[in-house]
Amino acid sequence: MSKALVKIPDREPFVSLMLYHLFKWSIVSPVLHTYFRSKIYGAHYVPRKGRLLVVSNHASDFDPPIVSSCVGRPVAFMAKEELFRVPVLKQAITAYGAYPVKRGSADRSAMKSAVASLENGWATGLFLDGTRTHDGRIHDPKIGAAWIAAKTQALILPVSLWGSHEIFQKGSARPRSVPLTIRIGVPIAPPPSTDRAELNRVTQQCADIINQLHDLGR
Repeated sequence: MSKALVKIPDREPFVSLMLYHLFKWSIVSPVLHTYFRSKIYGAHYVPRKGRLLVVSNHASDFDPPIVSSCVGRPVAFMAKEELFRVPVLKQAITAYGAYPVKRGSADRSAMKSAVASLENGWATGLFLDGTRTHDGRIHDPKIGAAWIAAKTQALILPVSLWGSHEIFQKGSARPRSVPLTIRIGVPIAPPPSTDRAELNRVTQQCADIINQLHDLGR
């Protein structure tokens, strides 16, 4: 078949969309709006179709389902390769778009998997710092997200999670009922190339926007 006739996916698979909405409205959304008393701003900025790279700050293990629920479409995040060896769990997290990352090679394998995820129609999520921070702010943004956006020409959606750094207290495994505020920014155009200066510019732009949204507080 001619490449010109091959339809490029611009949305997540139908089955995954159905599972996403089932999980969101039966579990995640009720928990967000009752236990965490969440407020969500800027949801109207989210494109419903097309390649979308969601970048956010990161302070809690709860962040991936929070982000995915609040943007209104499934967001594929990386997951440890070991989880894909567990029967049933493998099928479940695959349906939600998770992609495996090997220990010790997270940067390289995650970037390749994120590119493939976007090319398959998934909105794909990355944490800009690459790890959790103690206060929820962006401190050391990595250029990986900008590089992925440049390679796929995906729009970049900045998302700020305020309050998630307080969900867990040191020494306690029980999530605290803290108020959360999620602010979604205006989509950012991808870098026109993988030139280092362009990647740095867009990375810093993302970090500045997310921190500005985070500083708005509750």
